[in-house]
Amino acid sequence: MKRSRKDFNPKSRFGPVGIAVMVLFHVGVGYALVSGLARQTVELIKKPMDATIISEIKPPPPPPPPPPPPKKIVRQETPKAPPPPRPAYVPPPAVTPPATSAPAITAVQNTEPVPPPPAAPPAPPAPPAPPKATTTDIAVACPRQVKPEMPRKAMDEGIGGVVKAEVRIKGGHVQEVRFLSGPRVYHSAVRAAVMRYECQTTGDAEVLATQEFVFRIE
Repeated sequence: MKRSRKDFNPKSRFGPVGIAVMVLFHVGVGYALVSGLARQTVELIKKPMDATIISEIKPPPPPPPPPPPPKKIVRQETPKAPPPPRPAYVPPPAVTPPATSAPAITAVQNTEPVPPPPAAPPAPPAPPAPPKATTTDIAVACPRQVKPEMPRKAMDEGIGGVVKAEVRIKGGHVQEVRFLSGPRVYHSAVRAAVMRYECQTTGDAEVLATQEFVFRIE
């Protein structure tokens, strides 16, 4: 026959001593919890709260790669020329030909007399030296003279002066006119006038004469 809940009696199982022990145990545990936990809670509240920021530690950078090995310099050697081929070996002939004797040469001396070489022709006579030019007055050598014209350029630029010329006469005619001094603007006019002079000379004799021409711009 089963018992119901109403029929449960704790006293019959534990007794008065067990109940008293259990009560004391619960009271002690409650006091300990209340007193100990309260103090720890107050101390934790009183202690300041320190916040520490923990930074992330970065790993160190990887080491740099090692430098590449130096390149080897390959020297190109020029190919050497092959040695020249050796000449082919030719064996000597088995039989040597007999040596032929050369004919003897005899010197014949001619006893006939040798005629002497012909004499060289005489040198031609030197040409006569040209006669030296004589110096004289231009008025005596050339009595008929032509007056030079005044150049247009000298008149426009107002250039005046004295022209001194040396005249070489031969065969009654003026051969050369050489200017010694004076403005160059008058040289052409003086040469043209002097070449028209009529002179008097004898033979091939040369005559040198000097003459001055005065040009004035008025």
